[in-house]
Amino acid sequence: MPVESGSSATARQVKQKRKAHTISIRRTNSTEQERVTSQREMLEGQGAMMSAVCEEVCGQSVEDSKLPPSIRQTLLELFGQIEREFENLYIENIELRREIETLNDRLTAEGQTVDGGDLSKGQLKAKASHSTSQLSQKLKTTYKASTSKRSNSFPGKAVGARNFNMGSWELWGGDSWIVSSFKTTTSRAVCQLVKEYIGHRDGIWDVSVTRLQPVVLGTASADHTAMLWSIETGKCLLKYVGHAGSVNSIKFHPSEQVALTASGDQTAHIWRYIVQLPTPQPVIDTNQMSGEEEVDFSDKDEADGDAELPSESPTIRVPSTTLKSHQGVVIAADWLVGGKQVVTASWDRTANLYDVETSELVHSLTGHDQELTHCCTHPTQRLVVTSSRDTTFRLWDFRDPSIHSVNVFQGHTDTVTSAVFTVGDNVVSGSDDRTVKVWDLKNMRSPIATIRTDSAVNRISVSVSQRIIALPHDNRQVRLFDMSGVRLTRLPRSNRQGHRRMVCCTAWSEDNPTCNLFSCGFDRQAIGWNINIPALLQEK
Repeated sequence: MPVESGSSATARQVKQKRKAHTISIRRTNSTEQERVTSQREMLEGQGAMMSAVCEEVCGQSVEDSKLPPSIRQTLLELFGQIEREFENLYIENIELRREIETLNDRLTAEGQTVDGGDLSKGQLKAKASHSTSQLSQKLKTTYKASTSKRSNSFPGKAVGARNFNMGSWELWGGDSWIVSSFKTTTSRAVCQLVKEYIGHRDGIWDVSVTRLQPVVLGTASADHTAMLWSIETGKCLLKYVGHAGSVNSIKFHPSEQVALTASGDQTAHIWRYIVQLPTPQPVIDTNQMSGEEEVDFSDKDEADGDAELPSESPTIRVPSTTLKSHQGVVIAADWLVGGKQVVTASWDRTANLYDVETSELVHSLTGHDQELTHCCTHPTQRLVVTSSRDTTFRLWDFRDPSIHSVNVFQGHTDTVTSAVFTVGDNVVSGSDDRTVKVWDLKNMRSPIATIRTDSAVNRISVSVSQRIIALPHDNRQVRLFDMSGVRLTRLPRSNRQGHRRMVCCTAWSEDNPTCNLFSCGFDRQAIGWNINIPALLQEK
């Protein structure tokens, strides 16, 4: 029997290993191809499911649908956009999983493994966060548009957008001058939930507090109504039902019992109210929680507005003045100092200045490239700031009656959701790019402070005396910062208290002994908080 030499045996072993490796590669490629095919089939199945949902909402067929063809076509296009966004996210998810598996294979050969959750803490997580944020904003805008029409189409279907969870994603580090926004504080200041105001049938867009006695809380809702509440008892004192679309904002006259509301019916209404405060009841002391504590929410249903609906409350049906020069949704309105003029902001890309007594249009403020999202007036001067989806906000100066100047602030990379004045020469702006910036009116080239967060920021507010910024987020959080960008605390959120859906707006009322901060959201409720401001600042 011939004896195989050592070199021949070695060559044969190498050949066998190469053959085994080739077979392994073929099996891997075959498995990968089968997995991609399976994922593609799953994606097609999801597309079919989305189409089925679209059919359910829009009607089984053109003949059976009771909707006008134009509305039905618009709904089909919107659902198509949502479907494409989900499809893009799904494809990105497949690519990310493939990258994770490739890295795992490499590390396995080195005797290490990595979990997909750990890998996503870098660029992968930032990329997914950006895509998710964009989808959330599209869903939010779509819902707001649908509830802002004259007919509130499909109230039970459209609210599904409210359940979209932004998630909590880590952000990469920033420069030293903004690192304070990531400061891990150990504040023991008490941020206590005092009262919940429940009664609306849909999400609440805006919340405001009167500037004179009797002090009441006002809310503006997508259910086409605005309500006035007793702060101490939580009882609805009055309901305004004069609008034919979503009520997007509410502001009170500085010296009279008059309210100003803006609506999706393309109008702003001015209406007088008379309220009588009920006898206050003892406030039940809830468990005190530090603003830094958090217990994850169970996915509870929204507050049941039907059960608490204040049917016995007085109702106002007709406004005293209607302002109607816009050609699109009126998203916000505010009183100029003195209360003789008001400014409105609209999706028709303009802001209008009206004379209250005559209802006449005084100025039409043009220049924004996209829809406006908010407007705010200075508390002591004839200054107006307007925000827009074109990533800018503009400062309009009406102090000289003969001319009005405009300055453009650029610094955000996404929709500017709100910009508000502070006492002094500062403006604070919030954006869907998940940042808040503090600006000096005397130097508009760059912000003096930047706050980076993990979620889109909605309508912010700044306290008058202590200048504390309250940030309402898409991810159900409310955070407090000072003007230099230092994080002070986060309002408690647990299974028993806090918002269960997107928080749309905050409003300060520092002189109120019961609640000095209010928030509202898409869980159909407004919440009154008691913030221990001295302790908050002492712990800074």
